Amino acid sequence: MPKCTINGQEVEVKEGSTIMQAFYQLDQGIAHYCYHPGLSVAGVCRLCVVDIEGNPRPQIACNTVVTEGMKVSNQSEKIKDGVKWILDFHLINHPLDCPICDQAGECGLQEQYMEYGKYNSEMAEPKVKKHKVVDLGPTVVLDSERCILCSRCVRFTDEVSKTNELGLFNRGDKTEIGTFEGKELNNKYSLNTVDICPVGALTSKDFRFRQRVWYLKNSETVCTGCSTGCNVKVYYNKEGAFRVKPVFNENVNGHWMCDEGRDIYKFVNIEHRQTLAHKMIGGQKSEMPAGQAATEAFQVVKSTPSEKLAVVLTGQYTNEEYEAVLKNFKTKNVFHWKNLENSMNDFDGLLIRGDKNPNTKGLEAAMKAAGIHTNWNDLEKSLSSGAITTVVVAGPENLAVYPDFADKVKLMAQAENVIWMTACHSEQFKAFNQSAFVIPTKSYLEKAGTFTNHAGLNQSFKKATTIVSHALTLSEASFLLTGQSIPIAVAPQAAAFVDVDRRADQVMIENRKKNEFVFKRGSL
Repeated sequence: MPKCTINGQEVEVKEGSTIMQAFYQLDQGIAHYCYHPGLSVAGVCRLCVVDIEGNPRPQIACNTVVTEGMKVSNQSEKIKDGVKWILDFHLINHPLDCPICDQAGECGLQEQYMEYGKYNSEMAEPKVKKHKVVDLGPTVVLDSERCILCSRCVRFTDEVSKTNELGLFNRGDKTEIGTFEGKELNNKYSLNTVDICPVGALTSKDFRFRQRVWYLKNSETVCTGCSTGCNVKVYYNKEGAFRVKPVFNENVNGHWMCDEGRDIYKFVNIEHRQTLAHKMIGGQKSEMPAGQAATEAFQVVKSTPSEKLAVVLTGQYTNEEYEAVLKNFKTKNVFHWKNLENSMNDFDGLLIRGDKNPNTKGLEAAMKAAGIHTNWNDLEKSLSSGAITTVVVAGPENLAVYPDFADKVKLMAQAENVIWMTACHSEQFKAFNQSAFVIPTKSYLEKAGTFTNHAGLNQSFKKATTIVSHALTLSEASFLLTGQSIPIAVAPQAAAFVDVDRRADQVMIENRKKNEFVFKRGSL
């Protein structure tokens, strides 16, 4: 492994590493646009110029391989001045529309100009005008005037998605990116081009003009869209969640994520949530806090013999929640509700898997460890015959990936008593005419835990925010439903779940600040 010196700091790198990778390894700052660690080297922006001892001319760091004893610097006045004027060339035709640009606040041009530029422009000629608001496909919009022709998006569709929709057209300062005739940017990974665009040229239709990024916080978590378990960041504020972007994990998703996974922020927001518990007795419905409903539902569980009690679990909860449920409920009638069972082994070759649950493996392992081996057909027979009288269901968070949801609600409605725990509201719950409780649970953003992905890798994540204040985790609900107090280690504020009815959730939408949230947007 060769050693080199970067700005006076010695570092050992892998054989074949470039100078740019050595800068990354040391977390040293270096200007660049076209380089991306997940793509091939293009070397077109020329910003990453460095001095190499013994070399008479500056070289680009992204395409120069480290050799033993190489001494590199980007701190000389010659290099700094060169970078400054290369930036000037990049910005010659760039519009000064930062105040209305959706990339403002996280733009590579802004950041690098402030770090390496701060020059007085000497450009007197009029800027070249290019196409604006180009509809590339169902997910992405292009503003060609902002594009600096780094070619990242083109290389992505060539090398990663391998769908080849994008190309560079025309010559010189008339060059633009675009789609080939008869094609549109329409693949399952298209929004990665927005992530890697260093300027505001490519923007997401879903996120475009919805929120200024400086009003958002972010938290790392695990994507719940399928069993791959991509590492992601969810961006949110007190109004809810607004977008999801990938986080690099070499062993799981690399630098990327699919477009489907980017929708996982939607079902956790207040307008889709079960905000209060529902208690239905004899067709009469009443609302109450989740903790109160769970405490009352305990009387139903208590009066049901263990052989007549069934627990139904979906693969959308954490390992810790499964452990608590299987420990607290004293029954072997535990059933795994699988969605899209015939697609569990499907895989598109990059990231998307047919199992649309984040933790199927975790649930299977927990049931195996508890010595539970049940068949779904046995549950259906027991419900129709009356052998099962009370069923406790941990329903899915993401209803969109459970096409049989309505059928399963009707199936469970055959029981004398139904206790359904779920994060999201559904009109299907009107099918419950008998004794039934619908108890709101916390979404993946509102709790900490561990998911086990398709490969058996355990990935932990932390709580990001609170959206429905009095919703319960599955662990908390399982303690209350079995007549126990919630341990302090599980919920430090356990008393609040039973005694306090916080209605703030119901008025969250009404209290949104108009300068932080765009309720209506124009069409393209």
